[in-house]
Amino acid sequence: MSKIVTLSEASAIALHGMILVAQSDGLINVIQIAEKTESSKHHVAKVFQRLVKEGLIISQRGPKGGFKLTKKPEEITFLTVYEAIEGSISVVECPIEKPNCPFKKCILNGVTQRMTKEFKKYLSEQTLDMYLKH
Repeated sequence: MSKIVTLSEASAIALHGMILVAQSDGLINVIQIAEKTESSKHHVAKVFQRLVKEGLIISQRGPKGGFKLTKKPEEITFLTVYEAIEGSISVVECPIEKPNCPFKKCILNGVTQRMTKEFKKYLSEQTLDMYLKH
């Protein structure tokens, strides 16, 4: 079955994992995140290395180690997390980005551009604190 809109496994791990870090009273480690997201601990480790490199979290090594946020949860948007993993979202006119189109009017009528703008807007409006247990 085809999916028009989907997240990569890495960005899904990043978004869910960052909320888990924000929810945690102390440090939370790779194994705990992998269990809660039902993901491979190796994939979680790789994703979280990227988030550390991007400065969204810090990691402490050792048996009692784990991750914690570098900012308050309300200061971290989903867009920041998403782009740390996937790169900057660019809004383009043509989804196939061909220099020459054989048609005078886009056959997709700008739907992909509108979807991308809406997705980016949604991600920019969501912050980690909005998903914390109260």
